[in-house]
Amino acid sequence: MALGGNALLRRGEPLTADNQRQNIRIAAEALAPIAREHELVITHGNGPQVGLLALQGAAYKSEESYPLDILDAETEGMIGYLIEQELSNLLPPDSCCATLLTQIEVDPKDPAFKQPTKPIGPVYGKVEAQRLAKERGWSIAPDGAAYRRVVPSPQPKRICELGVIEQLVSQGVTVICAGGGGIPVVHREDGSLVGIEAVIDKDRASALLARELKADVLLMLTDVDAVYRDWGTKAAKAIQRISPWALARLSFAAGSMAPKVEAACDFVERTGRIAGIGQLKDAGAILKGKAGTVINSDAFVDIGWDTSLF
Repeated sequence: MALGGNALLRRGEPLTADNQRQNIRIAAEALAPIAREHELVITHGNGPQVGLLALQGAAYKSEESYPLDILDAETEGMIGYLIEQELSNLLPPDSCCATLLTQIEVDPKDPAFKQPTKPIGPVYGKVEAQRLAKERGWSIAPDGAAYRRVVPSPQPKRICELGVIEQLVSQGVTVICAGGGGIPVVHREDGSLVGIEAVIDKDRASALLARELKADVLLMLTDVDAVYRDWGTKAAKAIQRISPWALARLSFAAGSMAPKVEAACDFVERTGRIAGIGQLKDAGAILKGKAGTVINSDAFVDIGWDTSLF
């Protein structure tokens, strides 16, 4: 289960520790029944949190500021700690949860480093966003009616701690890992690993992890109840069930729903298994196919299209 940043912190809500703990407690209540019945691996976003840490770092001299890979690690530990604690409080005493800092290898030549798209940090009005971009050398992009800072989001290639995750799952541990898309690393010429300035998209990292773990289902949970056709218009309509090939023909906003759709389609096409997208509170219902959008290679969508095209 991939928990979106907006599922853990409501849009526009102050980024306080209390708010995050309260939202994560609500998340844990939705996840606990599933953790009792299934082998569960949890990933999560970190866009708001890593952006806040970057803003705090801007108060220091440039040589004292931490790079994004370090901030990724900090947020993975912080959010993982809250999820682990709140979920453990709801599970039987003999249940085990563990948070694992996860390095994920990327290609240093990935074109994403030349075209930042991943939104991080708080939302701004257009004028303020343009001012900050000029003062701090940021790239900015629209996020709904507002604007946010965007950073490179390279494709995840390899999960370095995959073997450890497999061992934990085999022992019945609920694992919280690959948080914020994991910590982006690259290989040096001598074969050693080193962090790189980026934030990997959590949904793409989650899809890779789900494939490698041979998961039966990949759920991506956010603050939207389903994937919508014609989102933002009067003709908007929720899609309940659809094949990955039909879903891939639609267009979605980059940096928000698009990565979830791409990750879901990729997972289903490569594995023949099932993916779901919807609200966190509906996690159990999505797993049963009774809420959200379910992506299945055998599914056809009944929204007035000629399904013979798919």
